[in-house]
Amino acid sequence: MSEKGAVTVARTVLQQCLRATLQVRPAEEDSEAQFVQIERGMVIYICFFKGATDDILPKMVSSLLNLRLCESDSGKMVSVAELPGSLLIVPQATLGGKCKGRAMQYHNNISKEDGLRLYGAFVSLCERELTAAAVTVKHGTYGNRQVLKLDTNGPYTHLMEF
Repeated sequence: MSEKGAVTVARTVLQQCLRATLQVRPAEEDSEAQFVQIERGMVIYICFFKGATDDILPKMVSSLLNLRLCESDSGKMVSVAELPGSLLIVPQATLGGKCKGRAMQYHNNISKEDGLRLYGAFVSLCERELTAAAVTVKHGTYGNRQVLKLDTNGPYTHLMEF
């Protein structure tokens, strides 16, 4: 969605899914690991880059939630908002990586503090937009390594930049 010549401030990957389970807190000495789970719907992996501000969030939310990437029972492609389904939002800083030699570098990623704030605002906007729809919204924990188990009916993955 970023226009030609415009600087990319966010990158997302969208994945249609039948079921997904995401670990949001690892097991610790005194507690078990915590997970969130969704059924049929869509997973959004998201990464913010330097220069990203709150101004881009409404456009991102509108574009991502209204894109017809989910298959309905009839086989017709619909948006996640049109499904009785679920949305899982996963912070994914590695989407900002660039290869240098045989290693990945993440110099263009936003600071952790600003990324956390934008991620929280993005999740809140998605929840607000999907309140009226029969869509459950779950999300991962920003800044933590997370374990994802994904069942899908095909490698139906899309990259979008803003």
